[in-house]
Amino acid sequence: MNITMYQVDAFTAVPFAGNPTAVCVTETALSKELMGKIAIENNLSETAFCYKDGAKYNIRWFTPTVEIDLCGHATLAAAYALFHDREKSADRLVFTTKSGEIVVSKDGKYLTMDFPVREGKPLPYHPAIAQALGGKPLAFYESRDILAVYSTAQEVADLHPAATALNKLGVFGLIATAPGDDVDFVSRYFAPGCGVYEDPATGSTHCTLIPYWAKRLGKTTFVDRQLSPRGGTFHCELKGDTIYIKGEAVQLFKTTFEV
Repeated sequence: MNITMYQVDAFTAVPFAGNPTAVCVTETALSKELMGKIAIENNLSETAFCYKDGAKYNIRWFTPTVEIDLCGHATLAAAYALFHDREKSADRLVFTTKSGEIVVSKDGKYLTMDFPVREGKPLPYHPAIAQALGGKPLAFYESRDILAVYSTAQEVADLHPAATALNKLGVFGLIATAPGDDVDFVSRYFAPGCGVYEDPATGSTHCTLIPYWAKRLGKTTFVDRQLSPRGGTFHCELKGDTIYIKGEAVQLFKTTFEV
C-alpha cells in the first residue's frame, strides 16, 4: 500500500516552531498495529492517520507508545495538509473520531476546530503532583488531564520537572497554567501517560483550560501562549458546550512510501 505523508508544524506561522506532526493519508484504514509501528518510526508526539469515508475523513492519532482519544494539533495539521493538496476547493472538513465529529473550517489565514468542553473538577491539593511539577501550584483540577494553576507566567516558564517524577504519578497528562502578561493565559503540557515528556503545542488541553479561564476571567474569547521551547499560539472561543480553537500551520514536506 502507498501512503502519502505530510509533515506539518501546527499552531505556528513559521516553520520549525509549534508542534511537528506527521499526517499519513491512505485510501483505506490501516491496522492498529501498523499505525503504531509508523508512529514509533516517526518518533513525534503524534502521527495522524486519515482516509476519506464518503464526504468525511476518518482520523486516528498515535504517540510513539499509545493511541489517544483526542488531539488538537494533529487534527489541525491533517486539515492543513488536506486543504492544501487534496481538498483545495473545500472550505470545511469533517473528521470522524473516537471523541465524536470534529469540523475544521478555513478562517482567513487560520483554521478553526470545534472541540468539546472537558471541565476539570476541583481536586484536593496533591503534594506529590506539586513536587513532581515544581514551583508552587495554587490549585488542581481533574478531567482527562490534571490542571495545575500557578501565580505567574514566569513560574510556568521556569518549570523543569524530571521525567522520572512525572512517570511515577500514573496520570495521563499534566497541564500547567497561569495568567499571561501579554495574553490571557499561558500553559505547558507534560504527558507521561502517553510517552511524551513535554508536548510543544497542544489543542486538546484547551477543552479543560477554557472552561477554567472563562469562569475566572468572566469572558468567552482568549489567547493562550504555550511556553514550550518551540512555543504555540491559540485563539479560542467558548460557545455553550463547544470550544472553537483557531490556529495557523506550516507544511515542511510531503512524501510517499510503501508498506
